[in-house]
Amino acid sequence: MTTTEEQVSDTEISVKYLAPEDIHVAGSLLYQAYHEDPLLIDILNEPNDSKFESKLRALIREDLSSFSKAGQPIIGLYIRDNLVAVACVFVSQSEIDATRGWNWRLRLMMVAGRLQTRQLLEKERTIKSKLRVHESYYFLSFIAVDPHYQGLGYGHYLLNALDTLVNENLEVSGLAVFITKGNQVNFFEAHGYQLIEQLTFKSASGELLFKPRTDKLEKTL
Repeated sequence: MTTTEEQVSDTEISVKYLAPEDIHVAGSLLYQAYHEDPLLIDILNEPNDSKFESKLRALIREDLSSFSKAGQPIIGLYIRDNLVAVACVFVSQSEIDATRGWNWRLRLMMVAGRLQTRQLLEKERTIKSKLRVHESYYFLSFIAVDPHYQGLGYGHYLLNALDTLVNENLEVSGLAVFITKGNQVNFFEAHGYQLIEQLTFKSASGELLFKPRTDKLEKTL
């Protein structure tokens, strides 16, 4: 019987801030989740260039480093002591927001290229402009579930944990996410995320969604 076939009890599942020693596992999970992302492929995959995989790994590595240094939440879902899902969020007004730091830009340009880095930054600036009505909010930058554990409800555990994170921070208005895979929209909408706008970057499109804080959502009902 494999691990995924075993009956896992709730007592064996924990959601907590990522342990430093699991940062490499988190990077691997994110790579597996985003290596077929249409927008990242469109931006990073240049014609006659076979370096997409290394560019994607560099982007994930630099982003994880930025999250850690800025003290922004990296949430891990563990079964026993094994990391099986991860989510990275940041506060819109933090130093890791859409403006990014020069160190991040320079390191990424060295691997991904100047044009690709500029396009990634432009994507983030556009998304930020669409959310300008919210003074402060969390943005879900990355989310991934180990392929061996997909379809078992662990993504729902993770989103519920993010709800708790948002509701415990009285200074934020909610949580935003940009979805480039259409089959994931229903997953987020089932958790109360609302469509703000469909956006297109280069030839790839996606949906910008937002979920207000629970207390703010209740006031609108």
